[in-house]
Amino acid sequence: MSALSEVSRRLVVGRKLRSSQEPRRTLPKRVAIPIFGSDAISSVAYSPDEILLALAAAGVAAYAYSLPVAVAVAVVLLVVAASYRQTVRAYPTGGDYEVARANLGNGAGLVVGSAMLVDYVLVLAVSLASAAHYLASAWPALANQEIWLSVGGVALLVALNLRGVRRWGTPLAVATYAFVAAVGLVVVVGLARTVLGDRPVAASSELDVVADPGLGSTITTLALGMLVLRALSVGSVMLTGVQTLVSSAPYFRAPRGANVGSALVLLGVLGSAMLVGVIGLTRITDVHFVEEPATQLLRDGVPVGEDYDQAPVLGQLARAVFTDVPAAFVVVELSAVAVLLLAAHVAFTSFPVLGSLLARDGFLPRSLHTRSDRLAFSNGILTLGVVAVVLLAATSASVTVLVQMYVVGVFVAFVVSQAGMVRHWNRLLRVERRPANRRTLLRSRGVTLLGLVLSAVVLAVVLVSKFLLGAWVAILLMAFSAAAMTAVNRHYRRVAAAVSLEAGASGSTLPSRVHALVLVAHLNRTSLRAVTYARASNPDVIEGVTVDVDPASTRRLMDDWDEHDIPVPLRVLDSPYREITRPVLEYVRGIQRASPRDVVAVYVPEYVVRHWWERLLHNTSTTKIVQQLSIMRGVMITRVPWQAADTDPTGFRREPVVRRAEPR
Repeated sequence: MSALSEVSRRLVVGRKLRSSQEPRRTLPKRVAIPIFGSDAISSVAYSPDEILLALAAAGVAAYAYSLPVAVAVAVVLLVVAASYRQTVRAYPTGGDYEVARANLGNGAGLVVGSAMLVDYVLVLAVSLASAAHYLASAWPALANQEIWLSVGGVALLVALNLRGVRRWGTPLAVATYAFVAAVGLVVVVGLARTVLGDRPVAASSELDVVADPGLGSTITTLALGMLVLRALSVGSVMLTGVQTLVSSAPYFRAPRGANVGSALVLLGVLGSAMLVGVIGLTRITDVHFVEEPATQLLRDGVPVGEDYDQAPVLGQLARAVFTDVPAAFVVVELSAVAVLLLAAHVAFTSFPVLGSLLARDGFLPRSLHTRSDRLAFSNGILTLGVVAVVLLAATSASVTVLVQMYVVGVFVAFVVSQAGMVRHWNRLLRVERRPANRRTLLRSRGVTLLGLVLSAVVLAVVLVSKFLLGAWVAILLMAFSAAAMTAVNRHYRRVAAAVSLEAGASGSTLPSRVHALVLVAHLNRTSLRAVTYARASNPDVIEGVTVDVDPASTRRLMDDWDEHDIPVPLRVLDSPYREITRPVLEYVRGIQRASPRDVVAVYVPEYVVRHWWERLLHNTSTTKIVQQLSIMRGVMITRVPWQAADTDPTGFRREPVVRRAEPR
């Protein structure tokens, strides 16, 4: 790496850090909960929008089902949080992948791992797309720039995480506290005004909503039921934060299990209250939210057109509640942007750590398991960033489209992980004899079983209501990830078996002879150094090898060889079609056929270049030869570099002669 590129790298990612500088800091609950719970809390910024949007297909009357849907989501959230409270007590430092692998085997762990990888990608994409939507709503000049804002957010977070975030602390937690305070203030003031007889009314309440013509003129019970199930499935994005919080358990202070358990309960209660409060206030203020406002919203029977700016649900509520305080709308929207960016940032923590665990177990490339010189999992960070950008570009950063792919992965992980926990409790119950301990285990198993059943029901609802709308994409990504990880694991196991000392010969058997070949194109300092080094290794047979692609050049080489009295025979290989690689490979194969137990040692002289563009000018032919020789058995390749600073004809530095003064 050149000095300029190294300086550029340091400017981007910062100075190197020693392994001893790896942070060991754990966080108190007041800081850990808002940071790692930001995924669930931030869902309040867009889940109400998606619930109303799903119901809007049946017209304004269907909004009456929004509050029951929110209550149902809150119940599931509380049950799943209680279920995972039992999990973290049994596995204080393990997430769903560790639980599934420990109790159900590698296959289940692979399913959970692939589901969680896809889910973390979607957490990042949905959070940034929603943040871009809020920014465009607060500043209309940014309208129709959501995709660029989202991609810019990915680039910013990649750069920050490549540098390695050394301190979490209060500054990050403030984003979640600010959002909770903003939402709480909107709900409390809105309810207070309603109780006092001054009911706030949203600006969109005066608009009519056109039902989806695809449902027909009359909404059937079956169609309405499907819309309610779809609203329930999109509202369930609130539950994704449970998984993130559990996988972040190692960052909590001791007693870790108890602290994470109480954090889960608090997250369940707070998230449920915020969602139900926001949805309840939309019913009071009569907020309307649709997918295509230009055509689905009517004013006096006429579509509002492209000029209509549909703010997010929270923005509409802020404008309705704080009618005389226009700045409150911007404050609420900026707090939503902040917590969504924090949720996206946490995805950059969770995805690389999970990738490192999977790489450790041989399911992903081992490069994902190692940390960079900034103590960050750089390869995992870059992988997440690239996949998220592709997904955002493919969906035009549409929150609605991305949410349809969402939830599938997290509920697959819930179901498999909770099934593993049921097996865990059953295994303990078979050996436990004390009545008090058995009652505790039975209670834990009951809560886990309830969480498993509800998670399975919601997963079924998601698959039925969202499969054709985008859930199939998430399932396809999970299947592809699982297949790829299976192939990687199979490769690593095959390689491990092949190189194992128990697999056969120990590798200590000496070859019968070593036949050394020095590849030569011209006689110069580079090739002379390779010849000298090959002779120093004392092989049984040594010869220079050149390919006759230009008779004039070959004759000059032979003359130079004789003139300089090189003590190594030179073999010229014919090449009627002016190929270089094939004649060398055929000659090596001929040696192996004649003496199968011989080792062929090939010495390749190389000129070391200093700049990237110089690689295009040197060593192009030898690179191809080396690539082909490297896959041949019984062939050893030695690259002999020549640096431009070398002055000795052989290329090897000599010890300086120290002349001592004669005694007088």
